Amino acid sequence: MTELENFYATVRFLKPERITTSSPTYGLHYKGCYHEDANGIAHDRPKGESWQDIWGVGWHKDLDGVMGFPRMHPLADLNLVDAYPFPNADDPALYGAIFEGKQRFLEEGKDKTHILSGANTDTLWERAYMLVGMEDLMAYFYTDPELVHRLLDRILAFQMRIAEHYVKAGIKVAGLSDDMGTQNSLLLGEKLFDTFFMPRYAQLIDYYRKNDVLISFHSCGHIQPLISRFIDLGITILNPVQATANDLDALRRETQGKMVLHGGVDSQVVMEGTEEEVAACVKKRLRQLGRQGAYICCPDQGLPYPKRNLDALSRTVERYGKIEW
Repeated sequence: MTELENFYATVRFLKPERITTSSPTYGLHYKGCYHEDANGIAHDRPKGESWQDIWGVGWHKDLDGVMGFPRMHPLADLNLVDAYPFPNADDPALYGAIFEGKQRFLEEGKDKTHILSGANTDTLWERAYMLVGMEDLMAYFYTDPELVHRLLDRILAFQMRIAEHYVKAGIKVAGLSDDMGTQNSLLLGEKLFDTFFMPRYAQLIDYYRKNDVLISFHSCGHIQPLISRFIDLGITILNPVQATANDLDALRRETQGKMVLHGGVDSQVVMEGTEEEVAACVKKRLRQLGRQGAYICCPDQGLPYPKRNLDALSRTVERYGKIEW
């Protein structure tokens, strides 16, 4: 199988030949998708710098090699939500980057070996708490839920319109992301998730699925209580499958044949372990999550890992990732 054929066999729950460390996708994104300022610069800046993204959220870069953190929340007073100037998804300065990326994809000849993906980063929850502040937003869920609904409706309207641009560009995978878990529990109770987020995710995901776009959803932390909901929503790929925060055996049993797991290799081992420890962790995950396919093997966080350990991970997957059906 080619890499692309193997990927489609993986996401269609057929019989891929091998487990891989990545998917053959070519990412498109609008300007501002990854917390960029008006000049298109975000986390790729020196430690100690601050900036505002296109939503007006203030960021600060604390550590080299790691994304910054939101420090200033322009909607801390959520009563201002209706008058607040949200970015315009139909501004060519924003969505134009999607089609510029599509043009590069064609010029580089990637259309023969890759498929296009698009990113709805900080889909709902994370965008909301970046604007309001996490503690204040959690209070508003109870003190003034109507204001939260209005905030989320405006965020969703932006994401829906961006989705239309992605579909026009021809993406085949849509990447959504909201970190819903801590190390040992959900950040939000299931009732809050069902009330504020589930219907809105469904609207966005249904639009994509009607246009034959697969859904990849990123959610860090302990997210096991939401797995059945993710399956009901039609999410195809779940990332990062954080090893220390979830029961991976139970997660695999619940998702087998229904969802591709992407990640699962303990980031602490990849960051601090020996090459032998990395190889042992990878072999365990291949047995645990990949025996019947539907698995992409990689670290469960994006960090500046030692190259020797990334090489050890790749070598181990290449050697032991062949699937015997």
